[in-house]
Amino acid sequence: MNLQKLSKELLTKLNEIKLEKLSILDRANRSIILCRNLLSTFKREVLLNDFDSIKDEILFFKHTKQVPLKELIYYSEIRSFEIQFPKADKVAQLKVVKKKIKKLNRFFLYNIDFGQYVKSGSIHFDKEYYTRNYLATYHITTSKFYFQDPDFCTPRDMLLGKYRAFSALVDYMEEKQNAIKYKVNGKQIDSKNYEKIDWPFTNTDWVELVYALEAAGISKGHKSSIVKISKMLQEIFDFEPKDIYKTYQDIKNRKKSRTLFLDGLATSLLSEMDKSEE
Repeated sequence: MNLQKLSKELLTKLNEIKLEKLSILDRANRSIILCRNLLSTFKREVLLNDFDSIKDEILFFKHTKQVPLKELIYYSEIRSFEIQFPKADKVAQLKVVKKKIKKLNRFFLYNIDFGQYVKSGSIHFDKEYYTRNYLATYHITTSKFYFQDPDFCTPRDMLLGKYRAFSALVDYMEEKQNAIKYKVNGKQIDSKNYEKIDWPFTNTDWVELVYALEAAGISKGHKSSIVKISKMLQEIFDFEPKDIYKTYQDIKNRKKSRTLFLDGLATSLLSEMDKSEE
């Protein structure tokens, strides 16, 4: 069974749900069901066939399982939040959103070391974090995870899923906050009611573009980080970048041109200009 393919198919299905005109609760409920079903499939496959190597085990718990896990946590948090969200009173609504944002920030502060490990693209603790042999050594770090299935969990795979889900929740809460502040005819603005554009280039090309935009001054005035700029681009392009910081180091270490993608863009544009003048 190709588990990675199943994860990609899940993302396609979730995106299709996003494009439907559903309430946020209906979207969350349908998404949660899909994620739970896939995780159940994953668990049966792992119990039946296990892994051929430690490398395969790390790949599964660090990447493949993270797809449904992150989305499950994300939509579960949204459902819980929206069910309890005040139906009226702008001041009360903003207060609830701000309280949630503070709670998210406390989570990131509490797990700051793990967050740096994830954002830096480090791999030196992957064996301890993302294989099941170390559950007794690396204890659970968040109070909600009182029990983890030793056959289907590692010391940090659940925390990684929560970290990624909460990162997405920050964006959701910021959008929610803006929607409350700037309502049009009593209705909230939905800035994501459109189909994203496929990113036809590589992960390295993405990182090169993000750093180029940051270096050119796109973040001046609002102090956006590299990750924030990348997430802004993800509002337009249907792409999930990986290992941004590590990839940037690889770009810096190129022996020839360190701006291959940008050079290619310039060449394509100049060629198109030349054609239009013929």
